[in-house]
Amino acid sequence: MTEPDASAGHALQQLQELRAELARSQQQVADMAAAQEEFLRAVSHDLRAPLRHVTSYGTLVREVLGDLPPEVVQGAEVQEALGFLSTMDQSARRMGLMIDGLQALVRASRAPLRLQPVPLADAMAQARATLAPAKAGRAVEWRVDADLPTLWADPVLLQELLVQLLGNALKFTRPVAQPCITVRADAAPAGSVAFTLQDNGVGFDPARAGTLFGVFQRLHRETEFDGVGTGLALCRAIAQRHGATLAATAAPGTGCTVRVVWPEATAAAAAV
Repeated sequence: MTEPDASAGHALQQLQELRAELARSQQQVADMAAAQEEFLRAVSHDLRAPLRHVTSYGTLVREVLGDLPPEVVQGAEVQEALGFLSTMDQSARRMGLMIDGLQALVRASRAPLRLQPVPLADAMAQARATLAPAKAGRAVEWRVDADLPTLWADPVLLQELLVQLLGNALKFTRPVAQPCITVRADAAPAGSVAFTLQDNGVGFDPARAGTLFGVFQRLHRETEFDGVGTGLALCRAIAQRHGATLAATAAPGTGCTVRVVWPEATAAAAAV
């Protein structure tokens, strides 16, 4: 075999090896997707059945105890048992919320992206309308820039992200006498747009910022604020699917600022 023939043969062999490796990688991705679908099925059905049993049978036990003579019901032992049942019920309901959060994460990771230009100001207004019940009876000051950028995004997923971020701002400003939430455009690297969402709420310890976007990570006690720690993990998953990034800075008692950097659409994509 001549030297050119040998080189061509070697290149062909490399091409075949690359194709085989690509096929293996594609199969691995397909296997992972199938495993994820199986996980979602288990979460949505298999884990919820025992939870329903816990909550329903707890109610039945409470009814049985309530049928005892009043002097027995008021006894220390029965009252202690009722306290145990209450804790059990609260824990089961919390686990249900955690399952809901996991399902939302899986859906956000698997849902097809339907990208289109979305004016951020309009999306913010829609998110605020969705969250109106959360601010009922509160005088929250909103400072929203008029020149917010247009994002190339899936409008449904973007709405989920904004509802989570604004919902957190509303939640963590509850103890503040004059809550204020600010949304403004921010300087961004070339090829990107950015915006920040700032509140004057309770903030958090910056030393723990590294865990902020993890699943089931909480920076405040349950007795202070509700939630199971999946909202910001969902935000990160949605951002990553769009090639965007999130970062949060805060200090105790001084509020929190979340910065979102979003890739710009190409001229061709923007015209779609």
